[in-house]
Amino acid sequence: MNRDRLLILLISSLLFLPFLGAVHLFDWDEINFAESAREMLLTGNWWQVTINFEPFREKPPLFFWMQALSMSIFGVGEFAARLPNALCGILTLQVIYSIGSKWQNRTFGWIWALLYIGSFLPFLYFKSGIIDPWFNLFIFLSIYHLFLAVEHKPEGELKQSILAGAFSGLSILTKGPVGFLLLLLTFLVYWLFARFKKPAKASSIIAFTGTTFTVSAIWFGHEWLQNGPWFIVEFIEYQIDLFLHPVAGHKQPFFYHFLVVLIGCWPMSIIALSAFTRKFIGDEHHLSVWMKYLFWVVLILFSIVTTKIVHYSSMTYLPLSYLAALIVHRHLNVVSIKTWQFVWIRTQGIVLAMIITILPLLLINKSAWVHLINDPFAAANLTADVNWIGWEWLPGIIFLVTIVISWRIMNSKPMSSFIALTLGTAFSIVLIMVSIVPKIEGYSQRAAIQFFEEHQRAKLETYKYKSYAHYFYGRVKPNHAGEEHFLVCKIQHKEKLFIEYPHAQHLYDSGGFCFFQLE
Repeated sequence: MNRDRLLILLISSLLFLPFLGAVHLFDWDEINFAESAREMLLTGNWWQVTINFEPFREKPPLFFWMQALSMSIFGVGEFAARLPNALCGILTLQVIYSIGSKWQNRTFGWIWALLYIGSFLPFLYFKSGIIDPWFNLFIFLSIYHLFLAVEHKPEGELKQSILAGAFSGLSILTKGPVGFLLLLLTFLVYWLFARFKKPAKASSIIAFTGTTFTVSAIWFGHEWLQNGPWFIVEFIEYQIDLFLHPVAGHKQPFFYHFLVVLIGCWPMSIIALSAFTRKFIGDEHHLSVWMKYLFWVVLILFSIVTTKIVHYSSMTYLPLSYLAALIVHRHLNVVSIKTWQFVWIRTQGIVLAMIITILPLLLINKSAWVHLINDPFAAANLTADVNWIGWEWLPGIIFLVTIVISWRIMNSKPMSSFIALTLGTAFSIVLIMVSIVPKIEGYSQRAAIQFFEEHQRAKLETYKYKSYAHYFYGRVKPNHAGEEHFLVCKIQHKEKLFIEYPHAQHLYDSGGFCFFQLE
């Protein structure tokens, strides 16, 4: 068992730690969060989250503390900003292996861990600088210990209630009240189907509530005492606004997150479909029941929420991966994955491999089709000077070979087929992030970021588009007006800028961005 954990540690470290700093942070969220962490280091104020040195009311500080600590050790940059999530990925695999081994066996623990790293979106978030991986882990652990407290009282009801409360409090410190809301809704769904039977002793309920309040009060309580309730009131109002209105234009149809999970979590999402049929029999411990409750609570809640961003539904990945692992584990002994699921996995995998292969070739030969693009900013993006080596199509071919090998040995060696598919997919994702993602970043934002890096002592502003890049890469300091003043806009707003700032000096255009100096 210890050898298994060491091997998982080695695999996850090799997958998640290298190349974290190989590409600039992406607007908005990655740069936004990294900038707040940078400002914490610069001001020494670790209690109030800021952006451009003004209160940032959207998130509590726990994740920014992690990033700021990382930056204090490794320096301000992409590697330090993404390192906390890489460490979260390493820890998450240890957690799910341990839980899987405890309730099933070590084979199941391996299946669960491999499924998670062998699916696209779950893997990608561990290479990012966004909040969700830690938030998801804290919510999952809170639900898990609540499950132990309610369903398996011999495990220590009071102890498990305290642990559930502690992780609930940490989730609130990571992303706000929505952490407690997800836990509460999941429990209420369980309680409804349990016909409102008494879930736990009064002492356990008090212990859970008290621990949640105590841990979350580490910041919320301090903020209230130091600055009064105004900041927290604005914070809660913003969270409500996210639910009721499409903030920043993030409006999508109701079924948006269903598609994100179904397509983005290939192949585990396709495997897990069997768990949502009437014939599915859950595990004898009822953990699968709680995972279903959590999955549906998250998916339905964020489908109702008006603001829809791709990572809002990422909390579904852990429960979905557990259900998929159950299906795979059973399939090794009794056929539980249907033929149509294998066809779907194979077909979608081949399509993804073809896209990954063809995309670099299209971009290398963009002169043949760029004139067909009507969006002036997108067309100008593609004029950016991006250095293609010529082998960037290779990860797609490797991914395709992975699918073919897994397919060919599926019947004779099902476990080997599964390992080949998941580890091959994980390795392919790493190659994609090293070879293709930097090129995409080169087209989408690098021209602006390089300008900000070159003018760090100046006053930098964006015109008619929202960005955090000029704060982070311009290394903005508090109360620093700058010796020079520059404006950056997208190419479609160039004429408007001339009208509003007739004395602006046009410097140059690059990659869809226009650069001006104000006198």
